[in-house]
Amino acid sequence: MGLTGFGVFFLFFGMILFFDKALLAIGNILFVAGLSFVIGLERTFRFFFQRHKMKATGFFLGGVFVVLIGWPIIGVVLEVYGFFLLFRGFFPVAVGFIRRVPILGSLLNLPGISGLVDKVGESNTMV
Repeated sequence: MGLTGFGVFFLFFGMILFFDKALLAIGNILFVAGLSFVIGLERTFRFFFQRHKMKATGFFLGGVFVVLIGWPIIGVVLEVYGFFLLFRGFFPVAVGFIRRVPILGSLLNLPGISGLVDKVGESNTMV
């Protein structure tokens, strides 16, 4: 969990510092390594290389590669798109959980935010 957490931290910090190549590269490596340690190498491989997730995996790992070769903005855009495609099945679960948290649930039910959250919370709307 620590590697994944540090990976997310370095990715976030790299974006704050105007897409610093080194921080984004370290964040990518730590995130993928942490994910592998948390769920295991075989399950990580099976998750990323399922037939219906090949497009998402291509965008995500392609974005990691583009960041590593030195084009951070394009790489992060590719990674974010691949991330949303990979984890779109998890978003309804996360939105349902966050709606049950006392203060955050109230915020998610505000008029402007609730429509957007409902759209993100539906698993079939994100293509």
